Amino acid sequence: MKTICAAAMLSLLLLTGCTSAQDSGVHSRELFAMDTYMSLKAYGAHAEEALGEAAAKINDLEGQLSVTDTGSEIYAANHAGGSAVPISAETAAILQEARRTAAESGNALQISVYPLVRTWGFTTGEYRVPADSELAALCTHVGDARISFDSSTLTVPADMEIDLGALAKGFAGDAAAEIMRRHGVTSAIINLGGNVQAVGTKPDGSKWTVGVRDPFNENQLCGTVHVADKAVVTSGNYERCFTAEDGTKYWHIIDPASGRPADSGLCSVTVIGGSGLRCDALSTALFVEGTERAAAHWRACSDFEMVLVTAEMIYVTEGIAGDFSVGSTLPFEVLRR
Repeated sequence: MKTICAAAMLSLLLLTGCTSAQDSGVHSRELFAMDTYMSLKAYGAHAEEALGEAAAKINDLEGQLSVTDTGSEIYAANHAGGSAVPISAETAAILQEARRTAAESGNALQISVYPLVRTWGFTTGEYRVPADSELAALCTHVGDARISFDSSTLTVPADMEIDLGALAKGFAGDAAAEIMRRHGVTSAIINLGGNVQAVGTKPDGSKWTVGVRDPFNENQLCGTVHVADKAVVTSGNYERCFTAEDGTKYWHIIDPASGRPADSGLCSVTVIGGSGLRCDALSTALFVEGTERAAAHWRACSDFEMVLVTAEMIYVTEGIAGDFSVGSTLPFEVLRR
């Protein structure tokens, strides 16, 4: 019998400390969207209004970007038989980030892997291990370079389907954070099921503390990172996974080159940066790349930091090392440029 891996409701735990008198203006909102539980917390006079608008925006984006909602832009593009369909500027921005990340990572991120993800059962819950011949055939239809788009239209080839699941929550986090700032909120924490967006600092001026889950124990942390006005996004092999009858574990992050779950040696990747969209896309790409390629990728860029966890080691880039506290017995190494 196949068993599904147990995962915490939220793969990143927020450690915000005790509530003091000055925190009395706290407001919170919870919702289920984009196939995950989300929690939003904000402080200040206009926090409640901001939270309501942010929650509505997240739900709107789900309807716009969902691969299964028949009214979404992505569903329309996937079922247009190769014809162009109208899209919003927001969808175009996400597609542009997907293209940028693909170019940086040697195509480690490909939004056209959706049929492969579905075939493994990660979108349906009907898990199975496809035959090599089936995977090889599906891989011939993977290649984001064949997708064309501009600021208002998208064309997906008739033999291809795309899914923006590797970027949508990151974009939603950015949108929610922008709504907070527009309402004058200077202290908020947005947790979109593994995608954490920190607006400003805590009300007392200290940084937010975000716990990174131990990939080997869902009830423990392998470390914590302290951030202000940053996104913290994690992808791991413990999310949306199953164990086959022979005891082999499979997870939903697919290597576009093989059509199989990425076996790069990494167990989790946490990306820290100013853009949730950017961090979301990178967390998937870096996981597929593996430690050495991910380190080279980081050294070629200047807009993100990362925490890589393998079965033997935790690697933390130097830009965040001073704000990272190890909570694991694994050895710890700082990656430098």
